[in-house]
Amino acid sequence: MATLHYLPPVKPSAIAMGTIFNHAASLAVLAPVFGDTYNRAQAANSKEEFFKSKEAASAAAAWGTSIVGSAVQSYGVGALINATGTLSYKGAAYLGSLIFMASSAPGVISQVFTERRPMDTVAVGALARVFETVGLSLFLTWWGTRTNPFD
Repeated sequence: MATLHYLPPVKPSAIAMGTIFNHAASLAVLAPVFGDTYNRAQAANSKEEFFKSKEAASAAAAWGTSIVGSAVQSYGVGALINATGTLSYKGAAYLGSLIFMASSAPGVISQVFTERRPMDTVAVGALARVFETVGLSLFLTWWGTRTNPFD
């Protein structure tokens, strides 16, 4: 029987606070989606008509997946902080930078050189990803991720 024994423990409050932090950073990217949805809701004749629309369903799906993704990412970064024994902000910045380089840098490079997207669009997305990786690791180091700090 498989157990969860191999997954490092992370303080639940760190996961919750990291989820809030990470979700706030990702909302900076999703704000235009929610802004358009809000304007359509105001233009709809009734609330019932809006809630039955595709825009409401897609906004709810984007928000829900963003929350779940933020929680999973918060646990992952907290587990890496614990597993590597990171205690300093310098170490947390290095760890967050490595996470950024492994997860987001290839997409940024692809957007610049292959897709030739506008630099302002790429820069906003990259800045949000830096907050979600480096900022999250610094925040979780400040908050504390260990369930028992004396271990």
